[in-house]
Amino acid sequence: MPSNVEIKATVSDPGKFAEKSSELSESEGAIIRQHDTFFNCSTGRLKLRDFMDGTGQLIFYERPDTDGPKLSRYSISPTNDPSTLRAVLSDALGVKGEVRKERRLFLIGQTRVHLDTVEGLGHYMELEVVMRPEQTVEEGQQVALNLMDQLGVSQESLVTGAYMDLILKECKET
Repeated sequence: MPSNVEIKATVSDPGKFAEKSSELSESEGAIIRQHDTFFNCSTGRLKLRDFMDGTGQLIFYERPDTDGPKLSRYSISPTNDPSTLRAVLSDALGVKGEVRKERRLFLIGQTRVHLDTVEGLGHYMELEVVMRPEQTVEEGQQVALNLMDQLGVSQESLVTGAYMDLILKECKET
């Protein structure tokens, strides 16, 4: 199963973060709209990512709900019919919730840097260090920590869990 080392954090100044990411990636980043539907499952997380263009991905992943760099293992299956797949999985498993976001993707070395505007939550960043077969988790964590420093991401801004968890928490508190 492929893996990456991930971190997620809040972003107080998305313009400044985008500027630093652009400098490091030497690109303006790619804008991607995503509608993620999370389904009930007994282990890990199962989501259908709809790219809002007739394509999508069914993604299963497992990772600990801790802040800081953490290992995530995942499986991805592409689909050209996300709406029908969503209906089937909704009937079979039930929907846990949905996340809508606009993502600006930057590639820096082996790391996918996301600047996300999440509907109902605000601005966040994610680092996904795509692990090479020969790399250890510790090496991936060090790549993430170094990039955090370069991007000005503080330990205090780190977030645990997935956007779905944050949305569900917001719903319980209101």
